[in-house]
Amino acid sequence: MTAELVRGQNHPLSQARLEIRISAGTPIVAVAALGDENGRIHGAEWVAHPGAPAQPGLEVPRQAAADHRLAVDLDAVPEAVHRVSVLLALPVGGTGPVRFGAVAAPFVAVTGLDGGEVASYTITGLEAESAVVALELYRRQGAWKVRAVGQGYAGGLAELLTDQQLPQAHQLAGSINEAVSQGLARSVQAPPPRTADGDRSRQAAAPALGPDQGGTAPQPGPVPPVSPYGGQTPGGPGQPAPQQPTYPGSGPDPDAVTQPSVPTAGGPIDYSHPRRRNAAPPPPPPTAPPAAAGQPAQPVAGDATGWSMEERLYNQVWGMFEDLARTTAAYRSAVDFAESRMDKELEQVLSDPRSRIGGQGDAAREAARARHAQLVAQAREALDRDLAQLAAEADVVEPALPPAYARWDNPAWHAYRVPMEIPMALRLGDLHLPEADRIRIPMLVRLPLERGLWIDSGPAGSSDGSFTDSHAMSRLAMETAVAHAARLLAVYPAGEFTVHVIDPAGSGAQPLAPLVQTGVLAAPPALGAAGVADVLGRLTQRVDLVQMAVRGGAADSLPPGFDTSQQLLIVNDFPHGFDDRAVNQLRYLADEGPAFGVHLMMVADREQSSGYGPLLDPLWRSLLRLTPVADDHLADPWVGHAWTYEPSLVPPGSQVLQQVLSQVATARTKFT
Repeated sequence: MTAELVRGQNHPLSQARLEIRISAGTPIVAVAALGDENGRIHGAEWVAHPGAPAQPGLEVPRQAAADHRLAVDLDAVPEAVHRVSVLLALPVGGTGPVRFGAVAAPFVAVTGLDGGEVASYTITGLEAESAVVALELYRRQGAWKVRAVGQGYAGGLAELLTDQQLPQAHQLAGSINEAVSQGLARSVQAPPPRTADGDRSRQAAAPALGPDQGGTAPQPGPVPPVSPYGGQTPGGPGQPAPQQPTYPGSGPDPDAVTQPSVPTAGGPIDYSHPRRRNAAPPPPPPTAPPAAAGQPAQPVAGDATGWSMEERLYNQVWGMFEDLARTTAAYRSAVDFAESRMDKELEQVLSDPRSRIGGQGDAAREAARARHAQLVAQAREALDRDLAQLAAEADVVEPALPPAYARWDNPAWHAYRVPMEIPMALRLGDLHLPEADRIRIPMLVRLPLERGLWIDSGPAGSSDGSFTDSHAMSRLAMETAVAHAARLLAVYPAGEFTVHVIDPAGSGAQPLAPLVQTGVLAAPPALGAAGVADVLGRLTQRVDLVQMAVRGGAADSLPPGFDTSQQLLIVNDFPHGFDDRAVNQLRYLADEGPAFGVHLMMVADREQSSGYGPLLDPLWRSLLRLTPVADDHLADPWVGHAWTYEPSLVPPGSQVLQQVLSQVATARTKFT
């Protein structure tokens, strides 16, 4: 399965000969650079670019194009190389865009020679940058991995290469730009359309027809350099680009697809997709009214790339999350700079005996404080401007969300019908930052769940300073678990999701009432030690059977009538009623269950399980911790903000939960 990376995430590489596919809505320049263990580029001979497209283990195209294929042979790179960076830049001196914020987000994917996608990354969050480090392949303890970077540079290739510690960075950037400008008159012939499943294209927006799409045929040129794959450079001068097995896609699953042919000037773009992702995702529809001069564009729900409105909204929500993280980081950095500058100026005033006292010293201190206030005010003004745009976007996005993404008070739930397909993701709550308390970003997790959930029932103070006692916290935690379980049941098709409950002491009877009374549980909540042993034994056996069948390549050998639906186990009041065997089974389900359709939702206070010692530490680390009250315990992978998480709870007095669960129970009865 393809790993869909986010910024900063890495993924192991199991093969050395790879192809890197790049797709954008406008011609871009692709460069690959070799770096040592510190990431330093030692010289121009360590860079493969349009003027020198082949280096040891690397090969890049000679022209700027909307679609690129880069060849990489990790076994052929020198021993001193520990990093291979993929660099993208917008051509300079032409009539095209000059910043990535004005074009569709570039899409990059790493594929094997067999066409199988290994990892993909959509580079979002770029604005004024004209060059970006997209990916890096790096060597760690003898093994290679790929990391999504997405680091942009407003100064273009020159600034990027300078940051990579390359000597004569400006000279090399100039030679690259010159080679690109000389090649802009030539077009890179697109590969012919594929009829068999095996190629996919990621054109994030309707591409502007340029010299790389249609038009004149390639001009003859010198003999192309030797490719790391053997043979000649794909797409080199005078050579048509060969048919390749795959092309970047956007989804997490590696469905085989067909690449559409590149249109001629004025021709329509073929976005046919027999298997949903069999072509480039169409751009968002131009429904937004044109903005007045000097005014920001009016936000529109679904204003992102994707195959459907659901996928567009998903991508838009994550774009809002990244935008809020970035603008808040910029504001905090500006405030820190203003404070450090004021401290330095005040220190200089105090270090001079002549200015410590008297009017001169007072004037210097007032001037330092005034400059600090001015810098902070400027930073706040920029932050408020960005927050106003994000708030306007949130106001139009929230009402348009489908039930899987919507809060329980969203009217979408009143028109709820049991779905026929599993959605891309599920909303587990909201995220916000103290500088933007009004803006709530939906916390979406992909389905099926890749890790279990831990609803922390331990006594704690909420982010607003209030405190909740242990009894009330336990009840609230169980209500949160029921709301999450109900949402999971509601977004899966009938019969494709099953919920089990372990409640040894029966303390969660009241919060569990909606699940029990509507009959959506597989069985009544298990009570006592015997009930714990029975449920854990059955689910452990299920994981063992599916694991053996999948790993043995005999999925059809499962027993007749075997329940293949996703399973969720809610555990309340842990560790009450659990012996050592049950604890080991619980850990086994947490580690192995998600890969084979069994998911865990723990409602527990970690301190109460301290009697088991460090035995359970791996269990807590393997689960995603959520809280029943607002708490700032989540951090993003980009700038490390402490995000305040708020659970998605049913409004007091609302009957929406019972109505939704009743429809789920009715649909399940018809299904069986």
